[in-house]
Amino acid sequence: MGTWRGLRVAFALGSLLMILLIIVYWDDVGGFNLHPLQEPRRGSPRPRPTAGAPVGSPSSSSPAAPTAAPSATPALEERGGAAEAHTGHQGRARQVERTEETRGDAEGDREQEARKQRIMDVCSGQDAVEFPGRTRAFEQIPNRELDHLIVDDTHQIIYCYVPKVACTNWKRVMVVLSQSLISPSSGKPYTDPEAVPPDLVHNSSLHLTFAKFWRHYGSLSRHLMALKLQHYTKFLFVRDPFVRLISAFRNKFGRPNEDFYKQFGSVMLRRFGNASGALPETAAEAFAAGIKPTFRQFIAYLLDPETESESVFNEHWRQVYRLCHPCQVKYDFIGRLETLETDAQRLLRLLEVDGLLRFPSGARNRTAASWERDWFAQIPEAMRRELYELYEPDFEMFGYPKPDGTLHQ
Repeated sequence: MGTWRGLRVAFALGSLLMILLIIVYWDDVGGFNLHPLQEPRRGSPRPRPTAGAPVGSPSSSSPAAPTAAPSATPALEERGGAAEAHTGHQGRARQVERTEETRGDAEGDREQEARKQRIMDVCSGQDAVEFPGRTRAFEQIPNRELDHLIVDDTHQIIYCYVPKVACTNWKRVMVVLSQSLISPSSGKPYTDPEAVPPDLVHNSSLHLTFAKFWRHYGSLSRHLMALKLQHYTKFLFVRDPFVRLISAFRNKFGRPNEDFYKQFGSVMLRRFGNASGALPETAAEAFAAGIKPTFRQFIAYLLDPETESESVFNEHWRQVYRLCHPCQVKYDFIGRLETLETDAQRLLRLLEVDGLLRFPSGARNRTAASWERDWFAQIPEAMRRELYELYEPDFEMFGYPKPDGTLHQ
């Protein structure tokens, strides 16, 4: 028993001696150091990392780090100076960019305030422009007239879409934010607005609108609407009213469109086209026969009192003040198609979603404002003036100048 205990003690002492020898050896060759690291003295520079060594490695932090060869020092200093100069240039560029962005934001804020003030002036009656619903309260607006106010509860956004004013792309943005459409390729909600099929975004089932609130919330719907209008960020986009009409006509009647031909085009042709006999059954047949509504017939249809006595204007040519109720809804942002790119960037920052997505860069509506005079040249002056009166609230409310050149050409 005593012999066994002696062997154990001898083994322990031998192991301890071996460990001490290993420590002393590695301490001497610099491979291992038991001394605590010392902070450089105040005013003395920290040792530079060895070229190729990552920051924080032993060669970059140890006081015993090997010194670079003298022949390499000038090259290192030259590269360091170039890097510092490059970094300084980048810093100045970023500063200039931030300054320009701040200046742009200030100008944008002033423009937004002017646009909102313009709406308030018209709605208060200061501009002597009268139109139906100017003085009514929001509670008096029927539910069916609230179907253009799309709600995103996740990001607390309300968007009033106006057809022919980039609404396809803004609906794509709203689909991504609300995650209401699944991509068949990934099985997950779309994350890029540009990837959302444009023909799907007009499916009303994808969007929660105020018009659906009664079905979802019953008697609480109006109270919830009021709360969301108070706390959510509300926006819409507008464009020159006459140019919007040209765009709507080109899109719906300038090429075969079965639904619009049967519901509206055939009516225009029967009332104002002096069509003798039966009209073609389909839009394709009508276009093949050279039978299609003219822009003048379209304007006559809009001015005919019988049109709205049968049904309300279609959304593509209904006035914006009737779609979005700006006298009852205090919008936080009013964008314009004429400044779409700038306004879209500013709006996404305001909504705090600019880090989540980008506004689609797809093809814009190609109806140019410069075409207005040519398109209206075929319209008699009396009809042009009557049409302006019909859309005057939109001209005045959204700050578009009265088109005197078009009205009196």
